[in-house]
Amino acid sequence: MKKLILVALLVSFSLSSFSQRSEKDWYLNFGVNAINSLGSQNPFYQPDNWSFQFPISGAVEFNWSETFSIEQSITFNGFTSEHTIDHANLKEDYNYLSLDTHVKYYFGRHLLPNSDWINFYANAGIGFFHIDETNISANLGGGVLVWLNSSRTFGLRAQTIGKFAFNHPDSGYDNNHFQYHLQAVFKL
Repeated sequence: MKKLILVALLVSFSLSSFSQRSEKDWYLNFGVNAINSLGSQNPFYQPDNWSFQFPISGAVEFNWSETFSIEQSITFNGFTSEHTIDHANLKEDYNYLSLDTHVKYYFGRHLLPNSDWINFYANAGIGFFHIDETNISANLGGGVLVWLNSSRTFGLRAQTIGKFAFNHPDSGYDNNHFQYHLQAVFKL
């Protein structure tokens, strides 16, 4: 119950911070995700065994400057009984739900100052996720955003996030994992 209250507070603070600056850019992201919960510290370990069951993800992002933004995302996925989580064979199917709040730092202009069509970013934040039980995670990741038109209103992004569970020694399946996103980005 304490975790649900923490998540409710997190979402309310996120939404209130979104609504304070309406003169800046808002973005809506939709796409797919995959989960690597195979018990490895290698983020690219056995990609053929990553979870990709009902892999829907969406996010709302608010850029308050050229280099910083805040994002609230929701992710759905699942594990079938044929998957393993942290080297344990599953005996039944499980659904995956994740709510994440990230602050992003766009640093692509420092690497490629004359390129408006591509940008790189690092993100960090906190998340709530549920597989068998519920857990809170500290998240750290990064990605690339490629604009597909000159007005920068439509693009694609690829992102990797490492999720580090707060109660990982006692959490069973709700443990540390990696999550990957491929999403379309729309400027609102």
